[in-house]
Amino acid sequence: MKRFFIGVLLFMLLLLALGGCETKPVRFQSVDTAMGTVISQQLYSVGQDPTDGVIDLLRELERKTLSRRLESAEVFQINAHAGEGGIPLTDKMGKILTDCLEVWEKSQGAFDVTICPLTELWNIDAWAAGELSGSYEIPGPEAIAHARSLCGSDKLILRMSENHTTELTLLPGMRIDLGAVGKGIAMDCLRDCLEKQDAIRAAVITVGGSVLTYGEKPDRTPWRISVTDPFDPSKACGVLTLRGSWCVSTSGDYERYVEIDGRRMHHIIDPKTGAPAQSDVRGVTILSRDGFLSDALSTACFVLGSEKGLTLAGIYGAEALFVLSDGTLVMTDGMAEYFEEK
Repeated sequence: MKRFFIGVLLFMLLLLALGGCETKPVRFQSVDTAMGTVISQQLYSVGQDPTDGVIDLLRELERKTLSRRLESAEVFQINAHAGEGGIPLTDKMGKILTDCLEVWEKSQGAFDVTICPLTELWNIDAWAAGELSGSYEIPGPEAIAHARSLCGSDKLILRMSENHTTELTLLPGMRIDLGAVGKGIAMDCLRDCLEKQDAIRAAVITVGGSVLTYGEKPDRTPWRISVTDPFDPSKACGVLTLRGSWCVSTSGDYERYVEIDGRRMHHIIDPKTGAPAQSDVRGVTILSRDGFLSDALSTACFVLGSEKGLTLAGIYGAEALFVLSDGTLVMTDGMAEYFEEK
């Protein structure tokens, strides 16, 4: 009888031990391309390799929603039907454009999704990517004025139709471009997807100049995210130390540009001037729990400059870091808790 009880006790202890064991997450890594940029992943999962799923999600987002070049995308279709009255929007697009209009208003027009005619006129992305050859020519005043006449979020009309769907009215010649928030939208979609995957315990995903952190690494060490030095993009001006889920977006004049007679013409256009933004800032990094906001604010704050940019970031409760043209670092009080200068 004594041996029987000892056996039962040992069996129960074994069950407790097995029940307390959890499969250790495995780190999966990949580098690929999607949405016209490099996607770098580190995912910690107790299941199969999830990296292909991330790439598939981003490519689907571009193909169905964000692209202004692919006919299958909603943005392309919106632009193709400009001037034709109310254009029905999906719920997702209705939410995106409503949020874009809010940032446009609060940034005093520094952020504007109708800027497409100007970005296409300057076409700096294509030149910076080496897709075009020859000498770059700066657009003339008349061409800029004409493109500006086709821009302005105040000309957008969003309304609810009789079918309770959101409709958008664009004037003839107007086009929208979600390039300034596309990576942020992608980060939000990725975070939502990760939250539904029980097997994935932690992740850090880089979408071009934006970074999503998620969960906690198995060794419980924090995420350390480098902030690019605008004066030498091969180096970092500092590091963000983060735990849990965050979205980090950076905008700067060093990302995509052309040099004309010693003058740097970068890709971030100021809607008010119709030309590359000129302020006291070389680079802006925004830290937020929301990907859309981090991406939108990094662009808006770059255009506005450090003083107005700090005010805008404060309105949304986001943390901001500005690298000024003289190398000085200016940041919100909250950002100072996460950022360490190198």
